[in-house]
Amino acid sequence: MGNTGIYVSLDIGTTSIKVVVAEYVNGQMNIIGVGNEKSEGLSRGIIVDIDQTVESIKKAVKQAEQKANMDINNVIVGIPSNSVEIESCHGMIAVSGDNREISELDVENVMAAAMVRSVPPEREIISVIPEEFIVDGFDGIRDPRGMIGVRLEMHATMLTGPKTILHNTKRCVEKAGLQIEEIVVQPLAVGSTALSKGERDFGTIIIDMGGGQTSASVIHDNQLKYTFVDPEGGEYVSKDISIILNTTLENAEKIKRDYGFALPEETSPDEVFPVETIGKNEPVKIDEQYLSEIIEARLVQIFEKIKAELDIVGARELPGGIVLTGGAASLPGVIELAKDIFEINVKLYVPDQMGMRFPAFSTGIGLIEYVANLDEIHAVSKGRKVHHMDERVNQHHVEEHVFENNAPTPREEKQPKKEEDKLSNKAKNFFSNFFD
Repeated sequence: MGNTGIYVSLDIGTTSIKVVVAEYVNGQMNIIGVGNEKSEGLSRGIIVDIDQTVESIKKAVKQAEQKANMDINNVIVGIPSNSVEIESCHGMIAVSGDNREISELDVENVMAAAMVRSVPPEREIISVIPEEFIVDGFDGIRDPRGMIGVRLEMHATMLTGPKTILHNTKRCVEKAGLQIEEIVVQPLAVGSTALSKGERDFGTIIIDMGGGQTSASVIHDNQLKYTFVDPEGGEYVSKDISIILNTTLENAEKIKRDYGFALPEETSPDEVFPVETIGKNEPVKIDEQYLSEIIEARLVQIFEKIKAELDIVGARELPGGIVLTGGAASLPGVIELAKDIFEINVKLYVPDQMGMRFPAFSTGIGLIEYVANLDEIHAVSKGRKVHHMDERVNQHHVEEHVFENNAPTPREEKQPKKEEDKLSNKAKNFFSNFFD
């Protein structure tokens, strides 16, 4: 059941910036406001102009504020999976209390211990996601709080990303006058809403077709296991149409929406439409089959590239098949073409919320679903409790635990020593960026 409260997601895409305001009550999401603004300042999913991006964010937020009749201050932000690296990590500490009862402080401390590892200077930790806790050798524990033990361990998944992408995203959000409540890697967000529990557990591929890029992600055992990003998306289909038909990009986009189809064999060369071309006074007649051949060529290139990458890790053998979503996935014929290329089950995910039944809103809704359904132990591991989104709680200082001769050394809860301040402050800063 979701945590009751008001949630606001910010999906910064190549072609559009979407803001979704939702109220979560008793596990039910009610959309109360939406903003959708043409995106400026991004290329292939990456921010290339901070000022233009900030203005686009402000416009989208203003739209959502007007429709929701409320001020927006805090947002859940999606981060693209470009160059995201996934690795396992492990932390181990001595339980700090005299009575050996594991507390929230111990959970935070074992998280900090798992984070003490070498990260290249150009990369930054996005999140550490707990998988299981081990108390004195007993594994498979999801929430160790309240248990008695001497040694607490944690196995987790660590996600790191390029520092440039993270810094530019944070900078744009802050310059737009907003505070970041959570940062979530987009495939995790989409998976939380587009996949069933069984699909997340047994393994499913998510292909998110955006305007500037197409990402393929594998969710297995309820964890993000693999990501690949092809820097081609729906915008590239429009560019192909523009170049080949010698028309403006705006015309090409309209032609794609009005007449586009991904399977030439399902179209007719007898069905024609006018196209305004550069250098000619009269529109040129183009048949729908020729247009479909242009569209198919680009989509086949995208799908073939993704298929080759998925086969490297054997992802097409997973029982969940492929779930296709994203704005470019709404083009007629895409699902059938994807089935032909990937040769496994492919289905389209479309959000079912009223007024949001478009694949382009999958990430925006998924960001809210993901954060609203965080369990308490994941929130504690980030140094806060799960309550309303606007509640602030003080984070504990993190102290280093020392082990000698492989035996845990008990330690009282107290203020960190001066030589430990640097590690403590570093870990505290990381907590603010965590998500499940």
